[in-house]
Amino acid sequence: MPSRQKQLLFSLCGLFGLCSALTAAVSAGLPFWLHGTVLCRTGAELVNATGPELDKFLGRLSYGLFHGERVKQCGLGGRPSRFSFFPDLLSAIPVGLHVTVIFFCAVVILFSSVATGFFFFNAFGRPYETLQGPLGLYLWTFICCVCSCLVMILFASEVKLQNLSQRIANFNEVNFVFQTHRERYDRCFWLFFLIFILHALNLLLIRLAGVGFPFQDSKEAELGGGAADLMY
Repeated sequence: MPSRQKQLLFSLCGLFGLCSALTAAVSAGLPFWLHGTVLCRTGAELVNATGPELDKFLGRLSYGLFHGERVKQCGLGGRPSRFSFFPDLLSAIPVGLHVTVIFFCAVVILFSSVATGFFFFNAFGRPYETLQGPLGLYLWTFICCVCSCLVMILFASEVKLQNLSQRIANFNEVNFVFQTHRERYDRCFWLFFLIFILHALNLLLIRLAGVGFPFQDSKEAELGGGAADLMY
């Protein structure tokens, strides 16, 4: 492939990597990962609320990885409040799983930045032949791709399997019991899906730039050596 086209492809990969790093950094800090409604079950059962009457007992809940906001409604108007996961909710949430999600977010930010630098270096500089070289781009991009997927899987597990929204809604509540009524993943969660797509696209662009897949050359060399041995 001509060097001009290779520079263009590596520069495009670098832009995708830079967008991924910035998007991951912004998304990790925003409280827009999940939006839902919680039902004040205690108040609804007291008055036998059904149908449209349940709206008076439906509160809102929105949170991210570090903080969020909840509005509790038990028939007498909303009670808005803000909360932070650290240190407020440490006793209520699955800390190990939540910290793991944050860790993989940090890995995505770090390695997306590293991949961006090496993409531009390989586009305009003289590439190394080790992990920093063209073959190393597969490694950095693959790590980002896997970690962004793990962020979504682990956060979804925390929400669905560990009932995170219900734990948050019932934190420090003595008189009322809240139940998750409806929840949906918000924009920051889907931005990590976009990051996953961008890194998967980068893998294809690296191949289009003429860089062979790792270990492909060594396998071809082994096959060639075996054929030569058979001839002699």
